Amino acid sequence: MPSISLNRIKSKKPLDLAFDLAVILICVIMFFVVAYPIYFIIIASISDPTFVSTGKVLFTPKGFSLFGYEQIFADSRVWIGYRNTLFYSFFGTFINLLLTLPAAYVLSRTEFRARRFLMFFFIFTMFFNGGLIPTYMLMRDLSLLDTPWVFIFNPLTVNVFNLIITRTFFENNIPHEMYEAAVMDGCSHFKFFSTIVLPLSKAVTAVIGLYYLVWHWNDFFTGLIYIRNYDLQPLQIVLRDILLSNQVFSEGAGSGGTGGGYAQRYADQVKYGVIIVSSLPVLILYPFIQKYFEKGVLIGSVKG
Repeated sequence: MPSISLNRIKSKKPLDLAFDLAVILICVIMFFVVAYPIYFIIIASISDPTFVSTGKVLFTPKGFSLFGYEQIFADSRVWIGYRNTLFYSFFGTFINLLLTLPAAYVLSRTEFRARRFLMFFFIFTMFFNGGLIPTYMLMRDLSLLDTPWVFIFNPLTVNVFNLIITRTFFENNIPHEMYEAAVMDGCSHFKFFSTIVLPLSKAVTAVIGLYYLVWHWNDFFTGLIYIRNYDLQPLQIVLRDILLSNQVFSEGAGSGGTGGGYAQRYADQVKYGVIIVSSLPVLILYPFIQKYFEKGVLIGSVKG
């Protein structure tokens, strides 16, 4: 095999070979530009803050230190935030899929005459909404304030963009003849959707599920506006409070001479640790679902 590849390379024209090398070089540079900031945050979070602040940490960690992580995980609120966010993310994603997939299936059926009329109202909400105050009043009237259900049942429970992707996937990949054959065997819409459509839609389900999961994991605004009980706050709010407390500590210590610089350095390390703690679970999950992205999103995308 290596000899065959080598012969192919030798058989290419110089101009084609130069083009291939240029494409590879551009891809390597783009990967470095995208990946290095994440890599730097990882090594900076476990390096001595003095080396980080003086610019000596570039590609490898120096002065191994876990001070930032010790400060983060020593706070009991972090574990409460993790517990809450895991519940909101997984249960909320389940409810999102439970509503989005059937709605997309109904809107993809050509025999459903009201589908274009209903789709107009879905798309309308992408451009216009009630605003913060009416939404807050709605959550209050539904008795969802200071409850975990406000993270799950809210105006964003069905994301219209995800609905459009899923509907287009059903239209392009579930043949109408398949439904006609199922009807001849006595299959209803409910049975056809559950036994045929869903098993054939694992790709788009995985992609849309990941979209919803990441949105729930990063949901900061809901906890900030609707939750006052600290036992119900998501991880993002807890990490925000830790960052603010460290910032206040570093600024307050600034009036004490050298103590201010010491506090600022370690506040920066806590900041790097917070970024890793909040992002690592999603980064670990993403490679397992990446294989579904091309099939789920590109096939389910809106064709021009």
